[in-house]
Amino acid sequence: MEHLEDIKELIAQGHAEQAIRELDTLLLGDFPGKDTAYYLRGNAYRKQGNWQQALNNYRMAMDINPCSPARNAHRMVMDILEFYNKDMYNQ
Repeated sequence: MEHLEDIKELIAQGHAEQAIRELDTLLLGDFPGKDTAYYLRGNAYRKQGNWQQALNNYRMAMDINPCSPARNAHRMVMDILEFYNKDMYNQ
């Protein structure tokens, strides 16, 4: 879990690309806290503006752990996307 804290810090510092690479490698194995890794990868993709990959990773985290904080993050991204899509109709 310590490695996940380091990755969380990378994301907070704006190093989303590096965080994604590290998470990609980490997620190849099996370990406790895999839902957290997917959640963090979703956060990194969200920082990059890659909404679809963010949603996919949040969904994977929720599949492993329905109580994951990914549930709120997924809802937040959906709200943002729905807001922007509705806004497009008003132009």
